[in-house]
Amino acid sequence: MSTVIPTSRTRSSSPTAVGPRPRLGWRLRFGALSLIWGFSFLLIKVGTEGYAPFQVTLGRLLFGTAVLGAAMAVKRERLPRGARMWGHMAVAAFLLNALPFSLFAYSELTIPSTLAGICNATSPLWGMALSLVALSEDRPTRVRVAGLGLGFLGVLTVLGAWQGFHGLDATGTAMALLASLSYPVGWIYVRRTLAGTGNSHLSMTGGQLLLATVQLAVVTPLFTRAPDHFSLVPLLAVAALGALGTGLAVLIQYGLVAEVGPTTAQMVTYFIPVIATAAGVAILGESLRWTTPVGAVIVLAGAALTQVRGRSA
Repeated sequence: MSTVIPTSRTRSSSPTAVGPRPRLGWRLRFGALSLIWGFSFLLIKVGTEGYAPFQVTLGRLLFGTAVLGAAMAVKRERLPRGARMWGHMAVAAFLLNALPFSLFAYSELTIPSTLAGICNATSPLWGMALSLVALSEDRPTRVRVAGLGLGFLGVLTVLGAWQGFHGLDATGTAMALLASLSYPVGWIYVRRTLAGTGNSHLSMTGGQLLLATVQLAVVTPLFTRAPDHFSLVPLLAVAALGALGTGLAVLIQYGLVAEVGPTTAQMVTYFIPVIATAAGVAILGESLRWTTPVGAVIVLAGAALTQVRGRSA
């Protein structure tokens, strides 16, 4: 996912402990999650118009941590314990939050939010490529390899490779792609180090966001100076980005995984670039070349194929 603000990879849990909900319920939450994460790239762009990228990321993490902290207080959950656990969570916080959030914020200084949203959609492609090397249970079926190739062909289409990447900022685009790569690296790390610890997803994610906030609180003063004045609209964008796109979205995501399973919940990934593109063009007035939507469709088709699992023998 984004994507994605992404957090540790979750496994489906049986919803038998909860009463049946109307079928429309999870669809509405799925749509809300798609909108929240799709608009996140627009909010990043607006936030960077008033504040430095590290400041946008720090604010995002502060508001997101506050939402998860409130949720933990309501459910009376405690943070995980143990130095080893916190050490692993610190690495996860860097790979899944501090690094990609900062890279996306810096990338949108020079590239449109539409392109950042489409770059985010390459995360499943990176994940599939890495899992073939790092995770023995992910076998390279022909369909998945074909999806990987198709997906990266879509990336080249978005970037207009045959035109020599004309009109694109190479540094900003590379940062957005690196941010998308950081997510699956973090997920693989989490699976290897934090799976089966017995802690709830909420408590682990709360601790992870807290650590990412601390990391940005240390880094931000070293590279930026305090703003002379606080621009209201960018500040509201950062607050919405954190409270909704980082805090509330995580809670919605975990609820979807528990109710409909990770496969269905993961489909939100394919709606994010569509919404990000629509928002960037309609609200921010960003230009759209034909290569962008065509390449995005190819990327999403390839990403979908990489998720196809072969039949077990």
